[in-house]
Amino acid sequence: MRAVRRLSAVSLEAARLGLRVGQKATDALALVPDLATAEAEPDADADALTALADWCVRFSPAVAVDAPDGLFLDVTGVDHLWGGEAALLADFRRRLSANGLPFRCAIADTPGAAWALAHFAEDGAIAPPGGQAALLAPLPPAALRLETQTWAQVERLGIRQVGQLMSIPRGPFARRFGRAAMSRLDQALGREREALTFRRPPNPWFARLAFAEPISAPEDMARVTADVAARLCARLETEGQGARRFEVCFHRVDGKVLPLQVGLALPGRDPVRIAKLFAPKLETVDPGFGIEVVTLTGDAVEPISGRQARLDKAREATLAEGLAPLIDRLTNRLGEDRVWRAAPAESHVPELAQRRARPLEKPDAAKSNEARPWDRETPRPARLFRRPEPLEAVMAITPDDPPSQFRWRGQTHRIRRAEGPERIGEEWWKGQIEDVHTGHVRDYYRVEDEAGARFWLFRAGLYGDPRTPPKWWLHGLFG
Repeated sequence: MRAVRRLSAVSLEAARLGLRVGQKATDALALVPDLATAEAEPDADADALTALADWCVRFSPAVAVDAPDGLFLDVTGVDHLWGGEAALLADFRRRLSANGLPFRCAIADTPGAAWALAHFAEDGAIAPPGGQAALLAPLPPAALRLETQTWAQVERLGIRQVGQLMSIPRGPFARRFGRAAMSRLDQALGREREALTFRRPPNPWFARLAFAEPISAPEDMARVTADVAARLCARLETEGQGARRFEVCFHRVDGKVLPLQVGLALPGRDPVRIAKLFAPKLETVDPGFGIEVVTLTGDAVEPISGRQARLDKAREATLAEGLAPLIDRLTNRLGEDRVWRAAPAESHVPELAQRRARPLEKPDAAKSNEARPWDRETPRPARLFRRPEPLEAVMAITPDDPPSQFRWRGQTHRIRRAEGPERIGEEWWKGQIEDVHTGHVRDYYRVEDEAGARFWLFRAGLYGDPRTPPKWWLHGLFG
């Protein structure tokens, strides 16, 4: 049995001839015998829509794909960058037209209302704040994105406008058309929120600069980076906020977006410092035929106070502020995964007793695994070997005594001082209890040789168990 071929999209000219999406190809050819068709490419269409969503970041940091042929842009709080919603929409339409893309646009308080106006109202409609109901009233019920069965039932009842649905009491409406139809109406009117999946998380901390002529010179790119940073940081300072991460995006005239990211050890809003962090990365940006727009977003935004004025309480803050620029340079040059500090974690197993934390992160038992600080009675080396290294020729006076000498990496060390043992067992409750035996018990010793070098070594297993003869290992070095 052959699948029925249907139209998945039609041009404006085809629509004027009576063709529509979903129509059988044979019926369409009967109406227009010389109809030119091409095979649908849904995967390519999806890729193109995703690319368009990324292009739209120059207008809003929050863009959601409405497959198969739509986009939602959350322009809340960014329209002032253009001088209002009308100017924003005009610029948006101008750029789409320059790229040869057919489109219909609208602005409203809710995604549902914007979708309805874009598809069924006059192109470019802008609903005043709280005024979408009046513009939705004369539209057909299809503007509410109803399911096919619900739409057919509405049509059979002779309802031709959304306003007629609004006048039906909620109880009879839900019983007759279902809860989904009621939800669609409420979403359009703003009575119920609609969940959208944005390509990037919505972010109100957004700044934008557009240029009358495209730029491409490295010094110009450095200058506009500093300018857009100053604009965003001014907002952060006004609100008493700081951000830990910043992303600048260079929007080329060909529609390609080139992003760069930097991170801060502490929340900050110093535009000069942020621009300096971006400066080494600008050489990786290929401006192509020119950059026409640059945008900057701030993430991980949190309140920060002004500089501490009292000298007796400023020492800790001053130390952190002095280290932060160095940590920022190292982190952005080497990568976040290579600049960290060791913080205690809840585990008695040495390999699991620490975690990687941000260099200037403050211990907070309520927000991390740092339920308690390092145990001063049982010190550990600052860094452990990735894997314990075996020891040879280990000698001890009695089996349970610390070693009197050992050989490591071909060199013999004679012990002058020793502390221990500290017995550590495995986390048996996390594995198979049947596999628990004395071979998984470690006796740790802190030892110092005649040259003053200090080692942290252990004996795995206990003497007297023939299944697991004890072995000696070196786990770390004390500085």
